Amino acid sequence: MSKFSLSRLGWNGTHSLITALIFLTLVIGSRVSDRFLDRVYLLESVTLFAEVGIVALVLNFVIASGVIDLSVGSITVLVACLYAKLSAAGQSLPVCLLAAIGAGAALGWTNVLLVKLLNAPAFLVTVATLALYRGIAQVLMGPQSVEIPESWVGIDTQTFVGLTIPLWILFLLAILIGLVFDRHVFGRETLAIGSNEEAARNAGVNVSRTRAIAFVLAGVASAVAGVLMVSRLGLARHEFSRGIELDAITMVVVGGTSIRGGKVDVLGTVLAFLLISLVRTVMGIANLPAEYQFSFMGLLLIAAVAAIGIQPRKLLLRFRTRS
Repeated sequence: MSKFSLSRLGWNGTHSLITALIFLTLVIGSRVSDRFLDRVYLLESVTLFAEVGIVALVLNFVIASGVIDLSVGSITVLVACLYAKLSAAGQSLPVCLLAAIGAGAALGWTNVLLVKLLNAPAFLVTVATLALYRGIAQVLMGPQSVEIPESWVGIDTQTFVGLTIPLWILFLLAILIGLVFDRHVFGRETLAIGSNEEAARNAGVNVSRTRAIAFVLAGVASAVAGVLMVSRLGLARHEFSRGIELDAITMVVVGGTSIRGGKVDVLGTVLAFLLISLVRTVMGIANLPAEYQFSFMGLLLIAAVAAIGIQPRKLLLRFRTRS
């Protein structure tokens, strides 16, 4: 049976643990740099990772359905490159935005088609498209970077009621996704598939269609992340966004969404986004090499997956003790 309760938008033990880790990170960060607790600095630092947070939130649909998409980072960079190329060719902002969103959806749909045609696990297919999409971006851009018009740059510096526009997009998206899981048939079917695919199919759920929508939504979210990234940096290169998929998956799993599917925690993903953003910022201030940062994120993901594996055994032990 799929799990969804008020804890998705309310509070649970995982949220308390992540919040404690956030405060611990703030304390450590204040020791590393006196400027770390400055409100403006924290806002700028967290905004840098809003693109990854947006991808992570939508990736909940894919992971909750019991599969995974490792191509989101490559979709992000390919769309970013396409967006910049179109702007350099003189296309208007609306045309570039529509092309970017359409490309993201098309790349997500390509993942769906390849899974169906090859009859292969989504994990293996998206490992392949991770390399394929980034390779296309490299062919498209070559060794050069492409700048966008100056008037298109700086969405990350624009604020409304104290928050930057990317953070507003992220938080509003979190509310929307939480409502979809709680009240819309698509969210309930996604969880049912992740909990027990065969039972969901027998109950009349169109498994292929539901997962296809999830992959397309992940592609669209990656496209939005690509556009925000180019607006923040003012240019695009094929080397950008390496490791986004690791950060996004870590945010989802650390936040409490089950890597096996059938359980989702939207608020947990938001809290994990804040935690990982702050941890990444502290590691950057401490001048930790990139390879150490990637290693830490890998260890964090392993710890989260291990915690998921421990929980069922605890429940079994409790049952045996009571009986």
